[in-house]
Amino acid sequence: MTDFALATTQIIAVGGRLDRRGLAPATAGNYSIRLADGSIAITVSGAHKGRLTPDQIMRVAPHGTPLDGKKPSAETLLHCLIYEVDPNAGAVLHTHSIAGTVLSRALAGQGAIVLAGYELLKIFPGTGTHDTTIAMPLVENSQDMAALAALTRPLLQARQPLVPAFYIGGHGLYAWAPTMDETENVAEASEFLLSCAWEEMKLYGAKP
Repeated sequence: MTDFALATTQIIAVGGRLDRRGLAPATAGNYSIRLADGSIAITVSGAHKGRLTPDQIMRVAPHGTPLDGKKPSAETLLHCLIYEVDPNAGAVLHTHSIAGTVLSRALAGQGAIVLAGYELLKIFPGTGTHDTTIAMPLVENSQDMAALAALTRPLLQARQPLVPAFYIGGHGLYAWAPTMDETENVAEASEFLLSCAWEEMKLYGAKP
């Protein structure tokens, strides 16, 4: 299990890597790790993820209450929801790509981003072949985080097996896994798949 010092080091490191990949523009995004005591280490509000310092990582309780007087990310409740819904989740990354953002706007109202036939789909648990289809939940954006979490909960609970990623329309990706290294893989693969889907849509038009 992870302690706060190790979590801080891991979050700062992944922040730099995601920034270099263009997945963390300005102060967008938020990253977290579930700690051994059940609390959550998470980035503070308004921090540039490519220039994180140790004092920009804080702790919150499992339901999002700050434990050290700092201001957490506005989207902390979504991290808490993921840890609640998936007991295997050990880290969560919220990233932003141009392709994913635009693709999700093009698919507004469809409820899912359907990805089929890609080799990299094997990043998702239980998927051993490219010859498969993954429906990544697509959630309508809202500035009301409690309402957004309530809207997202049944979408995640309905997925069996659970797809460890969802997209907020016109906003960004949430991805998770048991460890930060695995979560980074899921986030990077998901963003790649979304880019492929967007390029295909531009080439062939929206699929029925």
